[in-house]
Amino acid sequence: VLVSVIHSPPQNYPLYIRSVPTENELKFHYTVHTSLDVVDEKISAMGKALVDQRELYLGLLYPTEDYKVYGYVTNSKVKFVMVVDSSNTALRDNEIRSMFRKLHNSYTDIMCNPFYNPGDRIHSRAFDNMVNSMMMQVC
Repeated sequence: VLVSVIHSPPQNYPLYIRSVPTENELKFHYTVHTSLDVVDEKISAMGKALVDQRELYLGLLYPTEDYKVYGYVTNSKVKFVMVVDSSNTALRDNEIRSMFRKLHNSYTDIMCNPFYNPGDRIHSRAFDNMVNSMMMQVC
């Protein structure tokens, strides 16, 4: 399982990446960066409808043999990517959507911190704890 927060374009660099187990972290980095193209395609395909409906959840971006990659984009174009083991059939779409909402709420709390500079890597104990608890539910 991997959770990643990606800064908005044009940089598209990761603000936060967390994976369990950590030994496949490099493979997850590659998966996340390849999924950014799919996120951009979905956003451009939705176009004005994305803004009108306020639907931030992009759903399943693409499945691989080993993983399913899900996406979420905020209205400020910050992207969240979640990679889940494809053998985990207990996760439903509404549960993934709920996890992204929790992640977005926690990210919003970080943005409200006056000591956080937008665009810096996320170093927050509260955010780490929320992501860890979310990952424990999935694993």
